[in-house]
Amino acid sequence: MSRIEKMSILGVRSFGIEDKDKQIITFFSPLTILVGPNGAGKTTIIECLKYICTGDFPPGTKGNTFVHDPKVAQETDVRAQIRLQFRDVNGELIAVQRSMICTQKSKKTEFKTLEGVITRTKHGEKVSLSSKCAEIDREMISSLGVSKAVLNNVIFCHQEDSNWPLSEGKALKQKFDEIFSATRYIKALETLRQVRQTQGQKVKEYQMELKYLKQNKEKACEIRDQITSKEAQLTSSKEIVKSYENELDPLKNRLKEIEHNLSKIMRLDNEIKALESRKKQMEKDNSELEQKMEKVFQGTDEQLNDLYHNHQRTVREKERKLVDCQRELEKLNKESRLLNQEKSELLVEQGRLQLQADRHQEHIRARDSLIQSLATQLELDGFERGPFNERQIKNFHKLVKERQERETKTANQLMNDFVEKETLKQKQIDEIRDKKTGLGRIIELKSEILSKKQNELKNVKYELQQLEGSSDRILELDQELIKAERDLSKAEKNSNVETLKMEVINLQNEKADLDRTLRKLDQEMEQLNHHTTTRTQMEMLTKDKADKDEQIRKIKSRHSDELTSLLGYFPNKKQLEDWLHSKSKEINQTRDRLAKLNKELASAEQNKNHINNELKRKEEQLSSYEDKLFDVCGSQDFDSDLDRLKEEIEKSSKQRAMLAGATAVYSQFITQLTDENQSCCPVCQRVFQTEAELQEVISDLQSKLRLAPDKLKSTESELKKKEKRRDEMLGLVPMRQSVIDLKEKEIPELRNKLQNVNRDIQRLKNDIEEQETLLGTIMPEEESAKMCLTDVTIMERFQMELKDVERKIAQQAAKLQGINLDRTVQQVNQEKQEKQHKLDTVSSKIELNRKLIQDQQEQIQHLKSTTNELKSEKLQISTNLQRRQQLEEQTVELSTEVQSLYREIKDAKEQVSPLETTLEKFQQEKEELIDKKNTSNKIAQDKLNDIKEKVKNIHGYMKDIENYIQDGKDDYKKQKETELNKVIAQLSECEKHKEKINEDMRIMRQDIDTQKIQERWLQDNLTLRKRNEELKEVEEERKQHLKEMGQMQVLQMKNEHQKLEENIENIKRNHSLALGRQKGYEEEIIHFKKELREPQFRDAEEKYREMMIVMRTTELVNKDLDIYYKTLDQAIMKFHSMKMEEINKIIRDLWRSTYRGQDIEYIEIRSDADENVSASDKRRNYNYRVVMLKGDTALDMRGRCSAGQKGLFSRY
Repeated sequence: MSRIEKMSILGVRSFGIEDKDKQIITFFSPLTILVGPNGAGKTTIIECLKYICTGDFPPGTKGNTFVHDPKVAQETDVRAQIRLQFRDVNGELIAVQRSMICTQKSKKTEFKTLEGVITRTKHGEKVSLSSKCAEIDREMISSLGVSKAVLNNVIFCHQEDSNWPLSEGKALKQKFDEIFSATRYIKALETLRQVRQTQGQKVKEYQMELKYLKQNKEKACEIRDQITSKEAQLTSSKEIVKSYENELDPLKNRLKEIEHNLSKIMRLDNEIKALESRKKQMEKDNSELEQKMEKVFQGTDEQLNDLYHNHQRTVREKERKLVDCQRELEKLNKESRLLNQEKSELLVEQGRLQLQADRHQEHIRARDSLIQSLATQLELDGFERGPFNERQIKNFHKLVKERQERETKTANQLMNDFVEKETLKQKQIDEIRDKKTGLGRIIELKSEILSKKQNELKNVKYELQQLEGSSDRILELDQELIKAERDLSKAEKNSNVETLKMEVINLQNEKADLDRTLRKLDQEMEQLNHHTTTRTQMEMLTKDKADKDEQIRKIKSRHSDELTSLLGYFPNKKQLEDWLHSKSKEINQTRDRLAKLNKELASAEQNKNHINNELKRKEEQLSSYEDKLFDVCGSQDFDSDLDRLKEEIEKSSKQRAMLAGATAVYSQFITQLTDENQSCCPVCQRVFQTEAELQEVISDLQSKLRLAPDKLKSTESELKKKEKRRDEMLGLVPMRQSVIDLKEKEIPELRNKLQNVNRDIQRLKNDIEEQETLLGTIMPEEESAKMCLTDVTIMERFQMELKDVERKIAQQAAKLQGINLDRTVQQVNQEKQEKQHKLDTVSSKIELNRKLIQDQQEQIQHLKSTTNELKSEKLQISTNLQRRQQLEEQTVELSTEVQSLYREIKDAKEQVSPLETTLEKFQQEKEELIDKKNTSNKIAQDKLNDIKEKVKNIHGYMKDIENYIQDGKDDYKKQKETELNKVIAQLSECEKHKEKINEDMRIMRQDIDTQKIQERWLQDNLTLRKRNEELKEVEEERKQHLKEMGQMQVLQMKNEHQKLEENIENIKRNHSLALGRQKGYEEEIIHFKKELREPQFRDAEEKYREMMIVMRTTELVNKDLDIYYKTLDQAIMKFHSMKMEEINKIIRDLWRSTYRGQDIEYIEIRSDADENVSASDKRRNYNYRVVMLKGDTALDMRGRCSAGQKGLFSRY
């Protein structure tokens, strides 16, 4: 058993902070009574015991007011220390120390806990453990063997909290839970309740999720059934498509052969038409060409070719000469470009050389300017004006160099003077610094010695203080030693350890029997739980069977009327699918017909639009042609206008020929009448009777001769206009023919086609409307049946699952046969709890006996240890008393040495002060010398650098000038100017030659253009003869094609082609319908498979099964948690009841033995729990209260008892 021996207090509450204020309290056994007036420190001692043992401060303080107030102590920092010496549960001696510090700030105090130390004595040596390495609170509780709650609320309960037994029920229960160490079980109970609530919420979530997973599972099964059905339909559709393809191939081959022959016939027919059209066009072109030519060559083909080749030869010769001239011109152009390029290069070079010459003159001027500037700066004579020759420049460089050397020498001499002064001043500074450093070292050394002597003196005084009162302590030790030896003898005599050990062995045998019984009950519980699972599965299966029966009934009632109206009976899945297949086939056929009609309608609409556009275009074209013809002819009668124009041209041509020959004829006639002196008419040989008549004829001829050129000119002009108009009208002949075709053939045909197309469109619209009506009737029936198909499929699947569930129910019923289930889980659990309670009681008795054995053994061991420690302490005190005289002499000697050291340190500090003043003065003088040296050096260097920079610039300019002269740039510049003048002269000569060649080429081109007119006439004659030959060939080829076409059976071939097309079209239509169905099946299968791959359907059945298992196991776990919660709750309640019975028994005995009043027989603590609340639903409410009993009446003490009764009960 642990026991407190001593405690020292320093700096806590009203206890002072000096060593002389330290108070040491020695505790006696079995009782120590603290007696003293108010403010003596009785409560402080209890607070210190509580703090040293638990680390908790008194109520209402966080440590600041627990430490001695710094304001009272008139100190900034106040340190507090509590030390406790006690023996732990093993009887070992332990010393613990806790320290605190409180610092006074400007407005508040700052509290801080310092490091604590626990010291143990092991094997005669002291071992210390810091709070940095271990938690002192935990070590103290472990060493004392008492819980923290008991220390705070019972042993060291503060007087402010001493009435806690009369507090409210919740606070009272919390105190008792802490004292009984039941808090962790209360927390476990609360954790179990929270876990069960969480698991219950999870069960609800699982049930909701299971509902959706069940829907997904059913939907996945439905999709798989649909995939199987569609795959079978797809296989059948593929076979149908393949049969259609096999039937279609030979028909296509025969159709291709016939189409090849028909295309050949069509090609021959087109070629014949093309040849006829070509023949007409060629005849027309030949006629137009003959009309365009003035005359047709009458010679043979060989003569025409010779004439044409000779003419071409002459033209080529002239063209060759023209090409030669062009080459000569290109050569001159190239030469001109080269000369221009050379001229540009020479101009660029001349500009560059001129720029270099200008820069050369600029360098000379800059050099002379720098020389004048530097000479003025250095005060050199003879350099006031430039330009300077080479001799002057050399003399200038010599003078500048000498001046630089003098300036450098002066600057070096000045720097040497400053260095000598600086060295002398540094030597003085070093001497003063050495003296100061020596004194500083002496002060430092004496201070260290003083500190050591002071520490030694302090330690000696502490030892002397410890030896005070040692004589009294020896007498106390003698008395304690006699008492300890007497207690040890009494404890060994009263010990009954062997009897307790035999009782423990008997209890252990009883505990083993109870353990075997509990294991058997656990096995029985496990078996019952196993069959409970089977029964649970049976209940689930029965519920599932009822659900599926209800689902089947709902599906039948929902779709019975609708399916009966469609099929006449309620079908199964296969019957409904067959009906849907036939209905789908009918819908597809109707859709195909509708699609074909829509396609034909779209084609007809497109054809209509095309015809309208074509008709509009033809009408616009006709209007445009008529406008053009009217613009050229001036009327709509094109043929008569053209014939009339041709007659006018013929008349004008004859008149032009007559006028062209009239000039020569009239001149000849006038010459004959005048020169030959003939008096007869040159035409009719009539003789003129008189001269006047002759002159009249001559005058008439002369007047006609004068008018002939003007008439010829006007006639030719008018003829050209008429020929131009004729050519324009001839060019419009094809347009005229197009106008006739448009009016009489093309436009009427288009209008007839438009009427036919409109009739076809109206017919197609009527057919489409009829098919759409049919489709609108059968599609809702199909949709309605499809909607029913899903539920019918689900119903069949439910029926299959129902059979499976019935099979599983039979299996579970077979498992439960032959099982005796008279005992329930609750009965076995109740028996298990009773056995467990007995086991706990036996275990408690075993622990109690073991504790009694341990306590007796520890008491004997503790008494032995106490006796040995008292003997050791007595011996140690006797030894220390012998050293007292020696320590007092050592104190006097150390005090004398400390005073001597104080005086020596003071003298050394007085010598240091004047040395510091002198040192600062010398350092300031040295810094002034360094500043003067740097300033002088900078001025001299700046001056020298300025001279060097200017000399460097002069050298740079001189180098550029010398390079220009050495390179001969002036001569080179003159040479390039001569070359430029030469190139300009050559370029002028070349331009003149080019002008002459251009004039020759102009004359040649005019001559060639004249020859081209003759060449065109020859070409037209050649073209005409070639066209005539081609016309004969075209006619021969047309006859050959007509003969070949007549040998083929065209009509028979067309009939066969029409029949084949109809057969192929029917097969293709059926093939397309089959392909459409096949594609529809494939798309539906892909859609179903894709839908089945979606996360909610992919593993729907597995997820449903897993979630069902999770939900059921969670429900079972929740039931177990409920059982555990109730069991633990009952155990805690029973534990509380047991403890309260013990406490109430002690309180009742104490009250009856001490209380002398007649108003209260006895008092007790009652804990009433709310029995109407289920243990696992919500927290159980406890009503803890202290009651006083008078007869059979129990009254709450809280608020009714007097202060004395309250204090008395609280002490109990």
